[in-house]
Amino acid sequence: MKPGKVYLIGAGPGDPGLITVKGQACIRTADVVIYDYLAAPALLAHASSETEMIYVGKKGGDHTLPQGGINRLIIEKSRQGLTVARLKGGDPYIFGRGGEEAEELVAAGIPFEVVPGVTSAIAGAAYAGIPLTHRDYTSTLAFVTGHEDPTKASSSIDWKALATGIGTLVFFMGIKNLPLIAEQLQRNGMDSETPVALIRWGTTTRQETATGTLASIVDIARQAGLKAPALIVVGKVVHLRDRLQWFETRPLFGRRIVVTRARAQASDLVERLTELGAHCLEYPTIEVVPSDDLAPLDKAIQNLTTYGWLIFTSVNGVKYFFERLFALGQDVRALHHVRTAVIGPATAERLRQQGLRSDIVPASYRAESVIEAFAGENVAGQRMLIPRAAEARPILPEELRRMGAEVDEITVYHTRPVADGAAGLVDDMENDRVDMVTFTSSSTVKNFHQMLPADRRDQLMGKVRTASIGPITTETAEALGFKVDVTAEEFTIAGLCEAIQTVFSDTED
Repeated sequence: MKPGKVYLIGAGPGDPGLITVKGQACIRTADVVIYDYLAAPALLAHASSETEMIYVGKKGGDHTLPQGGINRLIIEKSRQGLTVARLKGGDPYIFGRGGEEAEELVAAGIPFEVVPGVTSAIAGAAYAGIPLTHRDYTSTLAFVTGHEDPTKASSSIDWKALATGIGTLVFFMGIKNLPLIAEQLQRNGMDSETPVALIRWGTTTRQETATGTLASIVDIARQAGLKAPALIVVGKVVHLRDRLQWFETRPLFGRRIVVTRARAQASDLVERLTELGAHCLEYPTIEVVPSDDLAPLDKAIQNLTTYGWLIFTSVNGVKYFFERLFALGQDVRALHHVRTAVIGPATAERLRQQGLRSDIVPASYRAESVIEAFAGENVAGQRMLIPRAAEARPILPEELRRMGAEVDEITVYHTRPVADGAAGLVDDMENDRVDMVTFTSSSTVKNFHQMLPADRRDQLMGKVRTASIGPITTETAEALGFKVDVTAEEFTIAGLCEAIQTVFSDTED
């Protein structure tokens, strides 16, 4: 069998947005992804659902599979005619043993390509506010492995040259050897007051940075409890961090926020919170699934000419209605005579993506506001279709019927509880790894409540703040015994994120 091609891909430094366009494309088309500990998990989402995922570790001191085994695995999969994406943290040729893997592929006659990645040395330092070169400080730069024992007789590191001839030094994988590195540099001529930065989990929302001098950094690291993976940056450019740091100054930096929304819909909230600096812990409490019985919806679609209004109370309602409309061989032209109403801007945008502009978007994004928006409409005798969740509140159709409208409620989806992550959630809360829990619907509140052990619920929530997307969700939370710290004034994801910022800014003040 003709062997498949192997792509040695640099996954970047941790921020999933820093992978190259080509690297992302290779993941998307791969049959097999073989990935390391430092490859951002979010990158795996680019792969097909049919792609085989193989984790091979490479965590310091704890390799799931030794390098020789990794080499054999890559070759074995390729010889099966499969396209292999070998995903390595940072850049494959910068202390990533990519050269060794490439040599093995050449020896085995396997075709390969190298897709360079953003090395953690450059990106981690930049995210810590440290330019590695600067006209006023230095024009020389060296990358050094800190994994080698600096005291061994066969060391390939020229400590004298590094200590006296290079302006900026970046040590990879050196946190365990930090005392020896600091000692060797000082012993070989580097000033003990030379500034040093330690950057752990650089470019991610878990980033930690500590600074000191060659003389003090060992004690500082010990006091801060800094562990691998971390970079060591040595040189006068570290002084610039005080003026140039930008990543760690974002309003929610380091805040650990639980997202309880269904995983398929959580991306917009996760993206916004991450952009603000938060570390999102995704513990979905619900999942959204289409209705098992499509007959009522099919009947309504076949009789669309009889409806004067189509009302959507969620993005999911739009999604599942149009999926079925298209599946039945129709398109947006079937709605040319229908007026539309939506509950808020997110639903309006999803409807616009289907080619329709909503006639009604209420000022406040809840069912009551939709009812108020219809106050100026003569709906008596008109037929209305509302594709919605089985669990939706009844107030909207009830009030429209009181106005004289003929309303057909069609269940197009259900929300079901998800409890797979309960153990991890409780563990994070027990170990003070949660600062806030977000609720985006009453169903997320109810199912989150069920995920917590009843006898420890109050204890677990004692130090945790909560944020709600709107008053209905807040009412549900308070009825279940949760204290809600903030309710969004605008009942949208953007409004929720603004509300969360006010909570933590008030805390800091």
